[in-house]
Amino acid sequence: MPKITFIAFDETKYEVDTPNGTSVMEAAVKNGVPGIEAECGGACACATCHVYVDEDWQAKSGDPDAMEEDMLDFAQDAEPNSRLSCQVQMSDDLDGIVIRIPEFQA
Repeated sequence: MPKITFIAFDETKYEVDTPNGTSVMEAAVKNGVPGIEAECGGACACATCHVYVDEDWQAKSGDPDAMEEDMLDFAQDAEPNSRLSCQVQMSDDLDGIVIRIPEFQA
């Protein structure tokens, strides 16, 4: 099972194992990782699951599609490595991915 390391703004780490095909958002919610609200439940209709993908993982996690880009316009403090965690699907290729949670979501 692929592993995700979530890092909160205060540098607290949460390591989560999750099955392939699970979104980063689902893994966070199911494992009680704070800061991932996911108000829309993963429908890419809000920006409450906004995260920063560690730069070493940006290429492997892919680029946001047009709908995600539109929703990222609503994310506070969006950066070039911003993603909606509901749109990043876990796979063996992403085993070890590092995800940072923005300060305002703490």
